Amino acid sequence: MRVMLIHPNYHSGGAEIAGNWPPAWVAYLAGSLRAAGFQDIVFVDAMTNHLDDETLATRMREFRPDVIGVTSITPSIYMAERVLEIARDVCPDALRVLGGVHATFMYKQVLSEAPWVDVIVRGEGEEIFRNLVQAVAEGRWLESRAQIAGLAFNDGESIVATPAAPTVKDLEGINPDWSLLEWEKYIYVPLGVRVAIPNMARGCPFTCSFCSQWKFWRDYRIREPKAVVDEIERLVNDHQVGFFILADEEPTINKKKFTEFCEELIARGLPDRVKWGINTRVTDIMRDKDLLPLWRKAGLVHVSLGTEAAAQLKLDRFNKETKVNQNKEAIRLLREADIFTEAQFIVGLDNETADTLEETYQMAWDWQPDLANWSMYTPWPFTPLFQELGDKVEVFDFSKYNFVTPIMKPDAMERGELLDGVMKNYRRFYMKKALFHYPWRGTGFRRKYLLGCLKAFLRAGVQRTFYDLGKVGYWGPQTKKTVDFHFDDSRQIAPAQMEDWVAVQDRRQRAQERKKAVRAQLDAEREPVLACGGGTRQMEESAPHGPHH
Repeated sequence: MRVMLIHPNYHSGGAEIAGNWPPAWVAYLAGSLRAAGFQDIVFVDAMTNHLDDETLATRMREFRPDVIGVTSITPSIYMAERVLEIARDVCPDALRVLGGVHATFMYKQVLSEAPWVDVIVRGEGEEIFRNLVQAVAEGRWLESRAQIAGLAFNDGESIVATPAAPTVKDLEGINPDWSLLEWEKYIYVPLGVRVAIPNMARGCPFTCSFCSQWKFWRDYRIREPKAVVDEIERLVNDHQVGFFILADEEPTINKKKFTEFCEELIARGLPDRVKWGINTRVTDIMRDKDLLPLWRKAGLVHVSLGTEAAAQLKLDRFNKETKVNQNKEAIRLLREADIFTEAQFIVGLDNETADTLEETYQMAWDWQPDLANWSMYTPWPFTPLFQELGDKVEVFDFSKYNFVTPIMKPDAMERGELLDGVMKNYRRFYMKKALFHYPWRGTGFRRKYLLGCLKAFLRAGVQRTFYDLGKVGYWGPQTKKTVDFHFDDSRQIAPAQMEDWVAVQDRRQRAQERKKAVRAQLDAEREPVLACGGGTRQMEESAPHGPHH
């Protein structure tokens, strides 16, 4: 039973500027398969190795897999579909499987535009994919597929989705197989060391309208801190990892567990051997300000803060539940704890103007984070925000949904002008940092890290990979009117996917109408019945209490 896992060859000018990131999904799926007795597993990282179609086809022919599994986020979906199209031609007898967040929620779109995809794994893959591979190994895939929870597939003219599988409850039972990865190729540029992305918790209790994590993972589950540190220690010892980023959306949610995690790292002496970073919320920094020295002692050196937007109007729209003045205070607290800060700004809403872009720059410089990022407003097609926007979404070329391409066009700006405004912010912020801050602020590790971050930006700038500038033809303000984002206008929402959205919207609207009707009925029952003379005392003293809500 041969299983081939492939990471598609997709690139954009975003997070890649800091290095090559190891695809953690491979380790977790392979670990689950090995625990079930499947040992003949290979991984092809087409992204890190920039593999073309011909090379991929050759690798498939040589291995002759029985199952080919590919994952995809939204911007890499077409490359993932292409991998399985190659598999159809080269290995026609292999089962072609697609997973990941995009396929999970957009399975009707994917199965409509890429009918050569045999089956989609919806949700967390470890248990679903294992059950699927088991069915293939036992020769009962076709007969059993409707009984395996968490799948979607074409059955003649119909698209079938089996009931959702339960989330993985025993996270400690997953033993990821990190040995499949080519570790010498996963380098974190600022420090020049190998990087890993382990997982401490799954899910998020918050419901930001632009995010998909809470929908994909559903319930929030956290691993035992000791088990997470065991895994990190193995990564350091077995694969010489020198930096890791926790994959969690917000690892500090559970204050007790995160504190235990830090204490366990310190107890084992790991902060001398590995440094790390996290993404988290401003509110957690404020809550745990007394613990920041402990975090730094545990080796935490980089915190990326979802400040998201300069204007409170935008924060409210995103349901971020934070206030602008908290962002500046959180950055100050982290700076005092000697932890590097990265402020994230989302730009490009419909009300964006040159003035609001300037506002984000002024705010970033006032707050003085070590790093600042301006990400393009990108509504994932399976989030509430996307459907709320309706006709304002004009681009359905999901390969451009990468946070560096302006999917949405502001009312008062062209997309090229928006890109130029963002680049102006980057130029000013990092030029001033390079001249007046990075070379002179601190010594030793702090100086090394900041200069390493500057090196990553400069390298991406010289290679024209930053923000896909080379591909879109941006060379400065003089080109803002000639920028071409190469949107594929032939890409549209499939009728099956649109019908599904309409059905969901109808159900949501009917539920709201029912709630409104019930509320009106309750209010009517509460209306006081007047006693003789227009008073209410008689009814108040004699009538039973009405319902409360």
